[in-house]
Amino acid sequence: MSRRPRPHPLARGPLVGRLDRLLDRLWSTGMAHRPSLDPAVLWAKGLRQAPAVGETGGRADAEVSDFRERLVRLTTALEAEADLSNLGRTIAHGQLVRVLRQRLQLGARWLERPDLPATPVAAPIIVVGQMRGGTTRVHRLLAADPAHAATRFCDSWHAVPPRPGHPDLRPLWSGLSLAFARRLDPWLDTIHPFGATRPDEELGWLAAALDHCAYEAQWRIPSYSLWSEERDPAPVYAEFARLLATDAAMRGNAHLPRVLKVPQFAEDLPALLDRFPQAKVLVARRNHDDVVPSAVSLVANQMALQSHSACLTGIEAECRRKIALREQRMAQALAGFTGPLAEVDFAALDADWEGEMTRAYHALGLPLTPAALTAMRAEQGRATRQPHHAHKAAYRGFSRRSLRA
Repeated sequence: MSRRPRPHPLARGPLVGRLDRLLDRLWSTGMAHRPSLDPAVLWAKGLRQAPAVGETGGRADAEVSDFRERLVRLTTALEAEADLSNLGRTIAHGQLVRVLRQRLQLGARWLERPDLPATPVAAPIIVVGQMRGGTTRVHRLLAADPAHAATRFCDSWHAVPPRPGHPDLRPLWSGLSLAFARRLDPWLDTIHPFGATRPDEELGWLAAALDHCAYEAQWRIPSYSLWSEERDPAPVYAEFARLLATDAAMRGNAHLPRVLKVPQFAEDLPALLDRFPQAKVLVARRNHDDVVPSAVSLVANQMALQSHSACLTGIEAECRRKIALREQRMAQALAGFTGPLAEVDFAALDADWEGEMTRAYHALGLPLTPAALTAMRAEQGRATRQPHHAHKAAYRGFSRRSLRA
């Protein structure tokens, strides 16, 4: 993490410009090829380290078709709308190749071990709320309870489990990825409290099915976002359910309620509840006047790394649109929900987190044990010492003029 405060929402670390210029020289001199975003090229690279049979392994025909159409539409939007920098294009190419390779490897594993995606799992606890709305805070407290299970960051983004007798290198690969990301983005840890083996959101599992949420936070791809928002997300959550079952089987915690959290859930709650009808739901609430600038700050930080034309006015407008959409869809879904439901307020957590979590546990019908409270206190103590608290000060320090520039 940089000791220097982030001077502007669109600030870039010094390494970003150097890498962008280096890539330009390599491509212009023919020492390296400009990465392609052509779906056929991406598939070919993914197939170098994974079998073709993996595309259909464990998946219905409609899910295979959905993924292929998503890839075509996403890459089209990247070429036409994202205005990627050299570094951004390289990152996009690498991310999509990794997604394809992982999808093929997972399908191949599921053909070998069909019991993995069919593993019965306990009814989960779903944390729902806006991006920057306090969902991570609530998720980490719930995940600290030894009676619950959670997804590790490394397992979300590297979902292929190790083979029997082989070491699990996913924490190592995730740790290396985070180390490089911190070099690129000195303010990364002020945005979100990362850790390779820490409980984290299942954003990687949604990205693995090419849901728009992980990509629209990095790149300006409005046509893909609008198309995906109106598309039935059932194929995405079918893949999500298989990944959850596989992870639970490999980690040996399928009997424990998994605490699930991705802000995208607010947009897709009916599809998620259709997959997990016995789920308990906890809604995190935060004043939208605080959510908007924090969300703008996060998206600006990511887009500035990868685009020539990141625009704060456009980012803020899109964040406001997404917040309204998710609020509307979440309200509609919850109006018909009859299962255990609790709400947690961000300001109330600040004032008395133990009292607020006690009320939430009661509403969900969960026992708040001494062991759970001890673990939550340790997590809360750890969280108060983490650099992400600097994010609130940073985005409040950005002038209104800078957020509107």
